[in-house]
Amino acid sequence: MGTTASQLGKDLLSEYQISSQESVHNKAHKRFSELLSKEDRNFTSVPMEKVLSLPELKANPFRKRICHVFSTSDMKDGSLTFEDFLDLLSAFSDSATLEIKSHYAFCIFSNTIVGNSWGVCIHGCLALVNCLTEDTRLTPEEMRQLISNVNLQIKSDIDKDGTVNLSEFQHVIEVTRFHQIVL
Repeated sequence: MGTTASQLGKDLLSEYQISSQESVHNKAHKRFSELLSKEDRNFTSVPMEKVLSLPELKANPFRKRICHVFSTSDMKDGSLTFEDFLDLLSAFSDSATLEIKSHYAFCIFSNTIVGNSWGVCIHGCLALVNCLTEDTRLTPEEMRQLISNVNLQIKSDIDKDGTVNLSEFQHVIEVTRFHQIVL
C-alpha cells in the first residue's frame, strides 16, 4: 500500500482538468450574471457599484481601486466585463502565483507615475495608511510616525529615486516571504 505510483492516464487527467476549468468558468459566469439586473442583461459589463456589492469587496478599503485596476473599460468607470471579472477572480485565487498577486497588489497600491511607469511614493504611503485607518482617525503626526515606523520607503527604494517601482515591490515581498519561511 502506497509503494506504487498511481497511474492516471494522460487523457483522463486532461479531461478532468478541462472539466474542472469549465466548472469554475460556469460558476464565475453565474456569479457575474447575478450582478446584472434584468435591464442590464443586454450589456457586456457590470457597473462598478454592482461589483462593490459583492460581500468579498464590501469591507475592503481598496474596493474602488480594485475595480479600476481590473477594468478595461474605455470610460475608466471601473465597470467590469466578464473577462475582467475572471481576471479579478484569478488574481485573488489561491492558485495565483506570487508574481501575479504581487503585480496586482502593486497596481492597487500604486499612486504616482515615475517616468513611464507607476510607483509608490511617501505621499502614497500616507494615502494607503489613511485608507486603512479611516475609522481610527489618526492625527497627521501619528500618521507620519506610523509611516516612519513602517519605513517602507527607505527599505524598499533600492534605486533611491523616491518611489518604489514594481521590481522593488516584488523584491520586498520575496525577501519578506523568505524571512517568514526561514524564521
